[in-house]
Amino acid sequence: MDAILSGGLGILSLIVLIFTGMPIGAALFTVGAVGLSLQFGVAKATIILFGMPFEVASNYSLVVVPMFILMGLVASNAGLMRDMFDAAHKWLAGLKGSLLMSTVASSAAFAAVSGSTIVNSAVFTRIAYPEMTRLGYNKGLAGGVIAASGTLAAFIPPSITFVIYALLTQQSVGKLLLAGIIPGTITVVGYIVGIMIIARVKPDWVPQHSEKYSWGDKFSSLKPIWAVLLLSFIVIGGIYTGTVPPSAAGSVGAVGAILIVLMMKRQNGGDIWEAIKATVKISAVLAVIVIGGLTFSRFLVFSGFVREAISLITDLGLGNAGFLFAMVVLFLILGMFLDSLAILIMAAAVLVPVADNMGFDPIWFAVIVVKLMEVGVITPPVGINLFAVVSASDKDLKLTTLYKGITPLFLIELVVLYVLIQFPILSTWLPNSMS
Repeated sequence: MDAILSGGLGILSLIVLIFTGMPIGAALFTVGAVGLSLQFGVAKATIILFGMPFEVASNYSLVVVPMFILMGLVASNAGLMRDMFDAAHKWLAGLKGSLLMSTVASSAAFAAVSGSTIVNSAVFTRIAYPEMTRLGYNKGLAGGVIAASGTLAAFIPPSITFVIYALLTQQSVGKLLLAGIIPGTITVVGYIVGIMIIARVKPDWVPQHSEKYSWGDKFSSLKPIWAVLLLSFIVIGGIYTGTVPPSAAGSVGAVGAILIVLMMKRQNGGDIWEAIKATVKISAVLAVIVIGGLTFSRFLVFSGFVREAISLITDLGLGNAGFLFAMVVLFLILGMFLDSLAILIMAAAVLVPVADNMGFDPIWFAVIVVKLMEVGVITPPVGINLFAVVSASDKDLKLTTLYKGITPLFLIELVVLYVLIQFPILSTWLPNSMS
């Protein structure tokens, strides 16, 4: 019980510090450092803490994170995502809700070159939101589709979320990246079917507009999207076939993106340099979060909290179904208040060992955890993607309006989650077949 008490106080302290506004990386490191100091004394804890940054920095797998970020920033700044949106819009024009569907389709394509859900949401708010509001779409639904579609970046490779999860749990980066492809595709289909249903149930939310394009216009719109298709093929195809190691896939993709945009004359050397500087800043923040997460995890492990938690949950006799149901409820509650990375780190420290002890497939369980995180970033009141959309709309969209619009997308996510839980093969088949 002492271990449960100390671990519980540590988790509670972490939540309190995050609520006070402390950056998540600093909050994780502070709680972990204090906990280790109380456990082992300052001298021994200092040795552990000084070794943590080196452990992270020397992990070769971590190099994939800044490279994926750079690839996404270069592609986004070069306007490749607008090309994808224009192509999707022209091909889907005439269908009711075509702009909503175009946003989902082009967000999925952007997810294949960008691993950040926030960047995805912000980019498409600037591209798609003004056009949708101009044509009379419900503002809440327009913002909700953008926010929900942004979460596809957490599933479709290159997913930074899966990379961080792999680093925290010692899983295969390549297998986890591939594991998200089929669930991500199912989510895209779920969104599009959901939009069709919403258009029938709430016709005043989804206006019928008469824009039509010739076959020539449609095929012409496909010309610029070769760049995105090539980049996604290089990264995903390279990992699946074993041609490109997962740790090198980000570098290959980043160099490919730079060469493509320079060849297309969409960027110059100065633009690339700005993207590199932005990459360094984002990567530094993520590195601090990973270091803090590992420190916090060490505290929970060394205090005996994880061991006692496994025993406690096992003694409750919940069974696999009961454990999964409790985890879903827990994630939905935490997602209302906490940042998704904080939830991920706590899950990696506590729930993953329990899941391993209960015999769950680690790849499938990783997909379920990330899906729950995906739901968390669009869960009111503190879904981070919701704030990204509101901010990128220049305050034209109110948060209360967005809460109403995101509700049907939230329900679609729960349906997709149920399907993924019932059919683990959807998550495990592709990674298990990789070279």
